[in-house]
Amino acid sequence: MRRRMIAGVIFCCFLAFSGLSLTAQEAASDEPGRVADAGFELQQNYPNPFTTSTRIPFRLDPVLFETGQPAVATMRVFNVLQQLVAYPTAINHPTGEGAAVQGLEYYSPGRQEAFWDAHDLNGRQVAAGIYYVQLTVNGRRQTMKMMVSN
Repeated sequence: MRRRMIAGVIFCCFLAFSGLSLTAQEAASDEPGRVADAGFELQQNYPNPFTTSTRIPFRLDPVLFETGQPAVATMRVFNVLQQLVAYPTAINHPTGEGAAVQGLEYYSPGRQEAFWDAHDLNGRQVAAGIYYVQLTVNGRRQTMKMMVSN
């Protein structure tokens, strides 16, 4: 337990300096955690680890839509050097398949999914290793670790 807490603190420091945002509670947990009152939950990608592609589920809660406005979501993938690698694409979004989750509007609550083909912004296959997916919804962020394997 103590090792997990220390790893969580180190991970939080890494993310704080990188501009990625993760709470100590999320970093110390083995399970994807919900940020209190965020109104959404980034869930673990599957499969994980993966070689060629992965799906990244997330849930939007009804509270996000109480004002009658859409929820605005952006999903980004970063490498361990804190560099932006990719914007996953939405699955089953009203605007159509393949829309980048970059300022994308969602109009109803529920489970959503994004897809990442393990390619960077230039279309190159990424190297095996650890990557971080960050979901921002209406200005609030959650971040999770993913693994690409050979």
